[in-house]
Amino acid sequence: PVLSARRQLVVNADDFGFTPDVNAGVVEAHRHGILTAATLMANGDAFDDAVRLARETPSLDIGCHLVLIGGRSLVTGKPFPATVAQLLRALARRQIRLYDELAAQTRRVIASGIRPTHLDTHKHTHLAPPVLEAVASVARDFGIRWVRRPFDFPMGALGGPRLTRLVNGALGLLRGRVQRVLAAHGCRTVDHFAGFQLTGRLGCGELTALAAELPEGSTELMCHPGHLGDALRNAPTRLKESRERELAALIAPEVREALERHSIELVNFAGLS
Repeated sequence: PVLSARRQLVVNADDFGFTPDVNAGVVEAHRHGILTAATLMANGDAFDDAVRLARETPSLDIGCHLVLIGGRSLVTGKPFPATVAQLLRALARRQIRLYDELAAQTRRVIASGIRPTHLDTHKHTHLAPPVLEAVASVARDFGIRWVRRPFDFPMGALGGPRLTRLVNGALGLLRGRVQRVLAAHGCRTVDHFAGFQLTGRLGCGELTALAAELPEGSTELMCHPGHLGDALRNAPTRLKESRERELAALIAPEVREALERHSIELVNFAGLS
């Protein structure tokens, strides 16, 4: 059921803790723009910097960005698989202690003094059934209410290239199972999601168009803002220049005006009804 007849929007940045320049962009997008939440990588190279910034910015709602691709395990210290395909092979061979790893990441965030309100996963790995079970169990055991359900609402032409729209449609076949598992563990999800089809190409035009199409109820918009400094340039990610474009869009006055024009209420997970 729709949580609210109003249009509520959570603007949530992934990859907090990835690099210092990404961290700086996330905080700027919150302080000067429409960003309301972020998810923190417990195994990120810039984790301590992100924690410092989070303490200085208490209005920024923080969750856990659970990582199984890239970086190192907090349990074993060994590198994680570098790709989704490698992760799936590792899962088939039971080479990763899923619950222990995700619980350790969540525990590190909590030990830093942050009380996470929501969970999501790097590269949406919780679409894989064993990862979903572990994520839902961690959410239940740590009392974290909100978990991402990463299926874009129908966007039409805004959804981007045909292949991207087809992939999103294929992933949507998992929607029912994801919802059942999360509900069985007492987890909640927002009514709608946006961002999968916009990753790497989110700018002012896309955000303005999204405001016009936003459905009633609550929606999470996933984004990846950041500054393109040396740390990000040298980091293992395809999202580099696009992070600066997203940051510029998130702080653009015309985007905030579009949200106001369409009576969209900016909220975070802690403030959802």
